[in-house]
Amino acid sequence: MTQALRPSSIVPAGFIVQDIVWDAGQTTVVVRHVSGAGVCPSCGTASRSVHSHYRRSAMDLPLCGRKVRLSVIARRFRYAAVLCGRQIFTERFSGDVLTPSARRTVRLESLVHHLGLALGGRPGAGFAQRLVMPVSNDTLLRVVRRRARLPVERPTVIGIDDWAWRRNHRYGTIVCDLERRRIVTLLPDREQATAEAWLADHPDIAIVARDRGGGYGEAAATGAPASTTAAPAASAAAKAPPRAAAAASPRAATSSSSRARR
Repeated sequence: MTQALRPSSIVPAGFIVQDIVWDAGQTTVVVRHVSGAGVCPSCGTASRSVHSHYRRSAMDLPLCGRKVRLSVIARRFRYAAVLCGRQIFTERFSGDVLTPSARRTVRLESLVHHLGLALGGRPGAGFAQRLVMPVSNDTLLRVVRRRARLPVERPTVIGIDDWAWRRNHRYGTIVCDLERRRIVTLLPDREQATAEAWLADHPDIAIVARDRGGGYGEAAATGAPASTTAAPAASAAAKAPPRAAAAASPRAATSSSSRARR
């Protein structure tokens, strides 16, 4: 016994088809969610009071050789809770269907991710074009990087220094993992107490590379007393007396030899 194809069977689970618009080379499916309430993302309380509606647009898997775009009729809910800071919140959907601010459904994003892993940037973009899923090579690589699960390992050898949020106005502290060559964290300021508290929360740190300023050295000595601090050695010219440093410079040697010839 044959069954008729229902329009809702071609869209992600939890959505109902409102309308289908056939354009040149693209099919636009207008959908809405089946739930009658929305859940506040801050406190998790449900609300059925609809404030307004708006449209979200997301690309979906192709159908019959045509691009498919979902036009989602999303809702804004009104929420009058005393203990929650939100008064209006937008409708959230299931994390395995459509994530917040996403321009592709999760199932299309997964396929794009696998294309990027298998073929890379430019070849994957060319193959996606033939599959009626036009994405750029930069998008493929960006999706692969975003979904990459880096192993969470505690740093043991770090470098710590200050950096400018805004030059001459606000400075912070940057902490880098010198073994894996990536940034560990950015601290909001360059105060000794802030760095000391962060080091105290990471007892696995064995070596701290810092500049010759005293602030980070004292923070390492207090926050991570078991670690070894390493600072750049002073140059020979800086250690030598002023006369010796001047005599050691090439310009001084040249001028003294010219005076001797005279």
